[in-house]
Amino acid sequence: MVNRKDLNPESSPQAAFGAQLRSHREKKGWRQEDLAERMEYSSTHMSSVETGRKMPTLRFARSADRALGTGDLFERLWREIKHGVLLEGFSEYVGYEGRAVEIRLYEIGIVPGLLQTPEYARVLADSAVRRGAISQEQADERVAFLAERQAVLERERPPMTFVVMDESCIRRHIGAPGVMTAQLDRLSEFAARPHTVLQIAPFDMGERRTFDLPVYLLTLTDRSVLYYAESQTQGHLDRETTSVVPVLTAYHQLQAEALSQAASVAMIEQLRKGTP
Repeated sequence: MVNRKDLNPESSPQAAFGAQLRSHREKKGWRQEDLAERMEYSSTHMSSVETGRKMPTLRFARSADRALGTGDLFERLWREIKHGVLLEGFSEYVGYEGRAVEIRLYEIGIVPGLLQTPEYARVLADSAVRRGAISQEQADERVAFLAERQAVLERERPPMTFVVMDESCIRRHIGAPGVMTAQLDRLSEFAARPHTVLQIAPFDMGERRTFDLPVYLLTLTDRSVLYYAESQTQGHLDRETTSVVPVLTAYHQLQAEALSQAASVAMIEQLRKGTP
């Protein structure tokens, strides 16, 4: 233990990964060589990741989860490293999103990520670069990450996906006219799928709108439900029943007040054709 390097897990997501790896390894009573053998990596590679000198890969993270029996802990930590521009809690949410059997979304102002075209997503990312909010590299990662998330809708058995969008999502112009037209087409195509429901919450709902911030709800295979909500600067993931049930109830109330899917698609088509 003479060469043991102290780790500060709060210094960076990469250091947090290494600290968690060491902690779970030592709980097993394993040396670095023992874990390296189980994960099919060299002990030198293991030491470099554990001490934060080397970036873990997705393959490494998943291998660590299998060897240590940690569920998807290290995969989530890897996503924190790779997608550090995301709000707190969102990378964890995405880990659950990929395994959900039901997804319920409510969005204000912009089309939900799962429904965005690559061009629409690129305009948003490039705008953040121009504002100095993120780097060009982070913008590229953000767009690529979104494509990874959207794969959940293309699974052999896709989740039942309910989407309620505030009317502002379709009336707010993003990018050139062609970008918005293609995005509206994507929404109509989404609504036509057998495992989806798309509704617009019109402006004239007024005070009957139950949420003032975006809300995402997931139903997992064990029928447990979790929700993720975010503000401009902070995200929050919660799966406590006492917190989730009121949010789920409010979502159902929102669906009841929103336009039907047929009326929602009709509104989208009117906008696409340029009629008020």
